[in-house]
Amino acid sequence: MAINFDNALGIHQYSVGVRERRAEVLASNIANADTPGFKAKDLTFKDALASATQGSSFNLSNTSERHISGGRGIASDLQFRVPNQPDTGDGNTVDVQEERSNFMQNSMEYQASLSFLSSKFQTLSKAIKGQ
Repeated sequence: MAINFDNALGIHQYSVGVRERRAEVLASNIANADTPGFKAKDLTFKDALASATQGSSFNLSNTSERHISGGRGIASDLQFRVPNQPDTGDGNTVDVQEERSNFMQNSMEYQASLSFLSSKFQTLSKAIKGQ
């Protein structure tokens, strides 16, 4: 009997990837906190997870051979964050404390998803061994 991993692992297999992508975005925001004109970005977990579970992608057509081929990438789910603080004059919208807080929250949720996946694999392993 074949194992259907989508049914066995549930949504956690996709949430780990989305959490990883969000960690990269938040880390980029923190790294560019002093870059003039940098706009803080984030992704909406709900939307990114929906596109990950559906496997949707943007099929962009090239109208010239010099165009870069479009595909599913991290930029497709990114949105600019509305700043909580007034502009300091350099156009940068990164609030380092908010980014660190979001990064820590995302990290805890990433660990939770890994724990859920681990327990699912342990259950599958026991089922295979007949325990």
